[in-house]
Amino acid sequence: MAITETKLNIPNTRNEEANIEDINYSQRAQWLRAAVLGANDGLVSTASLMIGIGAVKDDARAMVLSGFAALVAGACSMAIGEFVSVYSQLDIEVAQLKREQRINEKEGGKVLDATTQEGLPNPAQAAIASALAFSMGAAIPLLAAGFIRGYKVRLMVVSIAASLALAVFGWIGAVLGRAPLVKSVLRVLLGGWVAMAVTFGIMKLFRSSGL
Repeated sequence: MAITETKLNIPNTRNEEANIEDINYSQRAQWLRAAVLGANDGLVSTASLMIGIGAVKDDARAMVLSGFAALVAGACSMAIGEFVSVYSQLDIEVAQLKREQRINEKEGGKVLDATTQEGLPNPAQAAIASALAFSMGAAIPLLAAGFIRGYKVRLMVVSIAASLALAVFGWIGAVLGRAPLVKSVLRVLLGGWVAMAVTFGIMKLFRSSGL
């Protein structure tokens, strides 16, 4: 008489929970990395603009106002760009989910539940986060220059504050991206220094030529 063996397939809930936790951690890391990049953009663009204005005009008010204008304009630009980009991604993912749902219904499979739709990107949330990140980075050189009247001291303080913040952003980016720490910090620092130096040099030429 033949003896049949019956094997029970027990789902490994621990592995599934671990996978979910990995996905959640990956999503959080991506959000944090995007926030760091947004803050870095706000810092570099605002500090470069303020240093450029300082190269042309020895007026603290003009320098601070230009930095504030850069903060507002940059935050709005980042928010609008992020909203449009994420909304386009949302349209693509929703269309894909609808196609998968139609295929599942034809094949008699399960209908996609609300849990699947919860993972869709949120354009408004992304826009607000991007604007806030940019504003936080842009506020650093503004605060550094806001209470200093000396021309040379003001430029030096803005440069030092921006450099320290760039080093911090590079360190955070390296930790989140699991990249080499020193290389990441130096890369961010050099990029910021080049942007500030180029802006200062070009604007200094306008001042020297009397334009």
